[in-house]
Amino acid sequence: MITSNLRINQLSDSAFDAYLSYLKVLDAKDIDAYAALLAEDVSIQFGNAPAVEGKAAVVEMLGGYWQSFKSIEHDLLNIYGTDDAYVLEALNHYERHDGKKITVRAVAFTDKNENGLVTSVRIFGDTSPLFEN
Repeated sequence: MITSNLRINQLSDSAFDAYLSYLKVLDAKDIDAYAALLAEDVSIQFGNAPAVEGKAAVVEMLGGYWQSFKSIEHDLLNIYGTDDAYVLEALNHYERHDGKKITVRAVAFTDKNENGLVTSVRIFGDTSPLFEN
Protein backbone atom coordinates (compact mmCIF):
# COMPACT_ATOMS: atom_id res chain seq x y z
CA MET A 1 0.00 0.00 0.00
CA ILE A 2 1.35 3.41 -0.99
CA THR A 3 0.52 6.40 1.25
CA SER A 4 3.07 9.04 0.20
CA ASN A 5 0.46 11.11 -1.71
CA LEU A 6 -2.24 10.76 0.93
CA ARG A 7 -4.14 13.72 2.41
CA ILE A 8 -6.40 13.04 5.40
CA ASN A 9 -9.25 15.15 6.77
CA GLN A 10 -11.27 14.60 9.97
CA LEU A 11 -10.48 10.95 10.76
CA SER A 12 -9.14 10.19 14.21
CA ASP A 13 -5.83 8.36 14.44
CA SER A 14 -7.60 5.16 15.49
CA ALA A 15 -10.09 5.37 12.59
CA PHE A 16 -7.26 6.02 10.13
CA ASP A 17 -5.33 3.00 11.46
CA ALA A 18 -8.47 0.85 11.25
CA TYR A 19 -9.05 1.95 7.66
CA LEU A 20 -5.46 1.13 6.71
CA SER A 21 -5.96 -2.34 8.21
CA TYR A 22 -9.18 -2.69 6.21
CA LEU A 23 -7.35 -1.80 3.00
CA LYS A 24 -4.54 -4.25 3.78
CA VAL A 25 -7.16 -7.01 3.95
CA LEU A 26 -8.44 -5.89 0.52
CA ASP A 27 -4.92 -5.81 -0.92
CA ALA A 28 -4.32 -9.33 0.44
CA LYS A 29 -7.62 -10.49 -1.11
CA ASP A 30 -8.31 -12.25 2.22
CA ILE A 31 -12.04 -12.95 1.92
CA ASP A 32 -12.37 -14.45 5.41
CA ALA A 33 -10.71 -11.46 7.08
CA TYR A 34 -12.83 -9.12 4.97
CA ALA A 35 -16.04 -10.95 5.92
CA ALA A 36 -15.19 -10.39 9.61
CA LEU A 37 -15.31 -6.61 8.95
CA LEU A 38 -18.83 -6.67 7.47
CA ALA A 39 -22.22 -6.20 9.12
CA GLU A 40 -24.83 -8.85 8.29
CA ASP A 41 -26.89 -6.24 6.39
CA VAL A 42 -23.96 -4.88 4.36
CA SER A 43 -24.55 -3.51 0.87
CA ILE A 44 -21.86 -3.12 -1.82
CA GLN A 45 -22.45 -1.36 -5.11
CA PHE A 46 -20.06 -0.87 -8.04
CA GLY A 47 -21.01 2.18 -10.11
CA ASN A 48 -24.48 1.88 -11.61
CA ALA A 49 -24.70 -1.88 -11.12
CA PRO A 50 -27.35 -3.14 -8.73
CA ALA A 51 -26.19 -3.30 -5.11
CA VAL A 52 -25.25 -6.67 -3.66
CA GLU A 53 -27.15 -7.00 -0.38
CA GLY A 54 -26.26 -9.07 2.68
CA LYS A 55 -22.98 -10.42 4.02
CA ALA A 56 -23.23 -13.88 2.43
CA ALA A 57 -23.99 -12.46 -1.03
CA VAL A 58 -21.20 -9.86 -0.75
CA VAL A 59 -18.64 -12.47 0.32
CA GLU A 60 -19.66 -14.76 -2.56
CA MET A 61 -19.50 -11.93 -5.11
CA LEU A 62 -16.14 -10.57 -3.92
CA GLY A 63 -14.66 -14.06 -3.61
CA GLY A 64 -15.31 -14.57 -7.32
CA TYR A 65 -14.31 -11.04 -8.33
CA TRP A 66 -10.99 -11.23 -6.48
CA GLN A 67 -10.15 -14.43 -8.35
CA SER A 68 -10.43 -12.58 -11.68
CA PHE A 69 -7.08 -10.78 -11.14
CA LYS A 70 -3.74 -11.70 -9.59
CA SER A 71 -3.27 -8.76 -7.24
CA ILE A 72 -4.39 -5.29 -6.23
CA GLU A 73 -2.58 -2.48 -4.43
CA HIS A 74 -4.32 0.69 -3.26
CA ASP A 75 -2.30 3.89 -3.81
CA LEU A 76 -4.09 6.27 -1.45
CA LEU A 77 -4.68 9.85 -2.57
CA ASN A 78 -7.37 11.29 -0.27
CA ILE A 79 -9.46 10.14 2.67
CA TYR A 80 -12.22 12.47 3.85
CA GLY A 81 -15.03 12.07 6.31
CA THR A 82 -15.61 11.03 9.88
CA ASP A 83 -14.73 7.90 11.84
CA ASP A 84 -17.97 6.20 10.72
CA ALA A 85 -18.44 7.50 7.17
CA TYR A 86 -15.64 8.32 4.79
CA VAL A 87 -14.60 8.48 1.19
CA LEU A 88 -11.33 7.26 -0.30
CA GLU A 89 -9.83 8.39 -3.58
CA ALA A 90 -7.15 5.99 -4.75
CA LEU A 91 -5.25 4.65 -7.70
CA ASN A 92 -5.89 0.93 -7.67
CA HIS A 93 -2.98 -0.93 -9.24
CA TYR A 94 -4.10 -4.33 -10.52
CA GLU A 95 -2.05 -7.16 -11.97
CA ARG A 96 -3.96 -9.50 -14.22
CA HIS A 97 -3.25 -13.22 -14.35
CA ASP A 98 -1.47 -12.69 -17.69
CA GLY A 99 0.96 -10.26 -15.99
CA LYS A 100 -0.51 -7.09 -17.54
CA LYS A 101 -0.70 -4.18 -15.09
CA ILE A 102 -3.72 -1.87 -15.02
CA THR A 103 -4.28 1.25 -12.90
CA VAL A 104 -7.80 2.43 -12.15
CA ARG A 105 -8.63 5.72 -10.43
CA ALA A 106 -11.49 4.99 -8.06
CA VAL A 107 -13.52 6.50 -5.26
CA ALA A 108 -15.13 4.43 -2.51
CA PHE A 109 -17.69 5.67 0.02
CA THR A 110 -17.79 3.54 3.16
CA ASP A 111 -20.20 3.60 6.10
CA LYS A 112 -19.82 1.75 9.41
CA ASN A 113 -22.30 0.99 12.17
CA GLU A 114 -21.95 1.65 15.92
CA ASN A 115 -20.00 -1.63 16.27
CA GLY A 116 -17.45 -0.56 13.66
CA LEU A 117 -18.68 -3.02 11.02
CA VAL A 118 -19.04 -1.97 7.40
CA THR A 119 -22.69 -1.45 6.41
CA SER A 120 -22.30 0.11 2.97
CA VAL A 121 -19.65 0.55 0.28
CA ARG A 122 -20.23 2.41 -2.98
CA ILE A 123 -17.34 2.17 -5.44
CA PHE A 124 -16.92 4.32 -8.53
CA GLY A 125 -14.19 3.55 -11.05
CA ASP A 126 -13.93 2.04 -14.51
CA THR A 127 -12.47 -1.46 -14.15
CA SER A 128 -13.28 -2.46 -17.75
CA PRO A 129 -9.57 -2.29 -18.78
CA LEU A 130 -8.92 -5.03 -16.25
CA PHE A 131 -11.02 -7.40 -18.36
CA GLU A 132 -10.05 -6.32 -21.90
CA ASN A 133 -7.78 -8.41 -24.10
